Amino acid sequence: MVQKAKILLVDDRPENLLALEAILSALDQTLVRASSGEEALKALLTDDFAVILLDVQMPGMDGFETAAHIKRRERTRDIPIIFLTAINHGPHHTFRGYAAGAVDYISKPFDPWVLRAKVSVFVELYMKNCKLREQAALLRLQLEGGGETGQGKESAGLLAELSARLAAVEEQAEALSKQLDDDSADAAAVATAAHLERKLTGLRRALDALEPGTGAASSLPTQG
Repeated sequence: MVQKAKILLVDDRPENLLALEAILSALDQTLVRASSGEEALKALLTDDFAVILLDVQMPGMDGFETAAHIKRRERTRDIPIIFLTAINHGPHHTFRGYAAGAVDYISKPFDPWVLRAKVSVFVELYMKNCKLREQAALLRLQLEGGGETGQGKESAGLLAELSARLAAVEEQAEALSKQLDDDSADAAAVATAAHLERKLTGLRRALDALEPGTGAASSLPTQG
């Protein structure tokens, strides 16, 4: 059974949470509600999330402050955040959202199809990262488990396959970054590309640590 990704929905209005659940239910993932910034931070202490949909205007701790706390924590700083707001104060307000660490900034009312498509991208990325981590962990166990010739060859082959797959994704990400390398590029796309590059860098380090002779297999990170 394929494990479902968790999506954190943060909004102080129950009707907004209900609407988000209706829009995202088609993705068939686990939707987790939080009615405040404090409640969201509590949920993030124990669970891993593929993406966070965060309302900007909330009483007490608003979306910007909540995002700042999320980005300060090592465990959660790489989780993509999509800001949702009912108001638009212009470029400065939008820039503040990206400065707080958001990968996207969407004004209400938003197109349900667009929101679902954006969220699905981060869910897919999360699932691929989880799969690569599982394969890397299996490979680490094989490398640490013994020196049988057949097993060593199998491990080396799996490592080469993982490295080749990652190299293909790295090449695509580099091409995307070059396309976005101009002042007219959409800010959300630039932020998303930067987030993807950080994820890929972490995965590359993990695979490099498994190379024979590095002595770093036991220190392979378990979180991406």
